[in-house]
Amino acid sequence: MADTERCVLLVLHDVAPQTWPNYQPFVEAVDALGSIPMTLLVVPDFHKRSPIAADLRFQTAMGQRLDRGDELALHGYYHCDDSPAPRTPGDYFMRRIFTWEGEFYSLDRDQALARLHAGIHLFERLDWPLHGFVAPAWLMSQGTREALRDLPFSYTSDPQHLFTLPDFSQIDAPGMVWSARSAWRRGVSKLVSDRLEYRFKTAQTIRLGLHPVDMRHPFSRDYWLKLLQRLIGNGRTPMTKANWLSTQRTVPGNAE
Repeated sequence: MADTERCVLLVLHDVAPQTWPNYQPFVEAVDALGSIPMTLLVVPDFHKRSPIAADLRFQTAMGQRLDRGDELALHGYYHCDDSPAPRTPGDYFMRRIFTWEGEFYSLDRDQALARLHAGIHLFERLDWPLHGFVAPAWLMSQGTREALRDLPFSYTSDPQHLFTLPDFSQIDAPGMVWSARSAWRRGVSKLVSDRLEYRFKTAQTIRLGLHPVDMRHPFSRDYWLKLLQRLIGNGRTPMTKANWLSTQRTVPGNAE
């Protein structure tokens, strides 16, 4: 890929048997546009009530996505914060106000390793290629970072960057995401996203971070589809995270 080629990375968060029906109409609409690869952030047992290992239909669906050229990445294990209650005001804010889903926010190295190994073993058992790990809500403890240095992932990410592993070299990859739980949040998200689209127009890549709740409202679902079409129409090449990252490894000066 030429240094000047611009890309768009379509990323579906919280993909699990429980949430996949929300995504299916959107995914079918994207497939109808042509060959547009996506990165699906897969949760092995979403909220401890949606185990992939027990759902053959979902396993088949993910296999079909891989056949189409999509990427599956590990997105936590339970995607819920089941650690002991927070003890400091800062932790309370991050784990109870900012989000209840920061599963890897407070884990020590051994706890993080156990869940990461369990996720890796699930992917291996299902014969799914695995390159990336994304922590729920992008929140990672120091113990999680230490664990990732010892595991065979090639990348992780935060809202505005990808990090190559095991060295955590940073590559700019600005992202857009909505808060779609209420009408006023969707309205504000649209205004913010319009500004970000303009701000990111010269960025080499833009990440679109979609969530199941976005798919439950025509306003947000249609926004994402139209934005994707607009970005591709403006010359951006759709890629998975792993494939895009493989092009950046050969571009001098990208890692910081």
